[in-house]
Amino acid sequence: MAGDLRHRRASAEDGGEGAPSAGEEAAANGKDGAGEPRGKREALGWLEWGRGWMAIVGEFFFQRIAASHLANPLELPPLEGVSIIVTGATSGIGLEIARQLTQAGAHVVMAVRRPKVAQELIQKWQNESSETGTPLNAEVMELDLLSLDSVVKFADAWNARMAPLHVLINNAGIFAIGEPQRFSKDGHEEHMQVNHLAPALLAMLLIPSLLRGSPSRIVNVNSIMHTVGFVDAEDMNLRKRKYRSWLGYSNSKLAQIKFSSMLHKRIPAEAGINVICASPGIVDTNVARDLPKVVVAAYHLIPYFIFDAQEGSRSTIFAASDPQVLEYCEMLKSEDWPVCACISYDCNPMNASEEAHNLETSQLVWEKTLEMIGLPPDALEKLIAGESVQCRYGQHEA
Repeated sequence: MAGDLRHRRASAEDGGEGAPSAGEEAAANGKDGAGEPRGKREALGWLEWGRGWMAIVGEFFFQRIAASHLANPLELPPLEGVSIIVTGATSGIGLEIARQLTQAGAHVVMAVRRPKVAQELIQKWQNESSETGTPLNAEVMELDLLSLDSVVKFADAWNARMAPLHVLINNAGIFAIGEPQRFSKDGHEEHMQVNHLAPALLAMLLIPSLLRGSPSRIVNVNSIMHTVGFVDAEDMNLRKRKYRSWLGYSNSKLAQIKFSSMLHKRIPAEAGINVICASPGIVDTNVARDLPKVVVAAYHLIPYFIFDAQEGSRSTIFAASDPQVLEYCEMLKSEDWPVCACISYDCNPMNASEEAHNLETSQLVWEKTLEMIGLPPDALEKLIAGESVQCRYGQHEA
């Protein structure tokens, strides 16, 4: 499988993979690359932007070589008694994640917009496994990330069971390349809501169940595209800047890492809730379903470089199930690392972008995100303490 995460992190301290660059250390302290305090920025610097695109191009051409040591599908430990929620589980990576975790014995909840499709998938998997005589423990619950009311309703329904939740996998996402800017009924730019705000709200509202499942995990499916993102906490919906779809997507993925990192830092170690961002690589999935037809055609002409959904699911499955990931998260927390655990497509640690290390802007993103999803500033502390929290959406009290 992958190498020992603890060993890889220790090597990073000597300047290996995962070690912060001078710019990243400066960013974590609110300084520019020269070490001087900096004012409010409006975009990435050219060097950061160039490094980001180089990382994307490098991943495209070399991901298959870098991940050649991994089994396909990934070998999984027995997962009987483990409850896992997977969003966006009816297609692409999410479908593969749900299928493999279910077949490994986990209780998998498929949180989806189209319950009927999910039910049909479960029946198909059950028929395929009928020879072994082992019933699959999977169920379907409706969830629409374009509606924060739907997120609250889902969390209410699950928390009402008073059952433990061991893993939340925020997989669902959109990338509407070339499409005009669109806003949800909640008033948020759609990339930002589906890829960041709704998953953040879901994770926060499920804290009580994750505490019951401790040691538990929140696994966010992220993207190398976060390296070219920049989040202005005062304009997360991109109303002030010229909109481009790739910018909406990359900004949402960077916002997710920043919020995840603050969540990782703020959750007490004794709570046992671990936060991980996993990058699947560049994958041929339905996240590109809104691409123009010409681009979709070109996308399918380069299958050698692009992972299929099963290959793209490996890093997320690894982050959700491998025991050493918990140890890695504990190590990062003990070292007060500025970014949450990030797992690359090859199931090894990866270092997030320089901007992801900027604690000053991460704090602003944390505060603004809580405001946008209708939670009070002290919501996490109250939820950890077992107190009720009012949410502006869905008339919810956690």
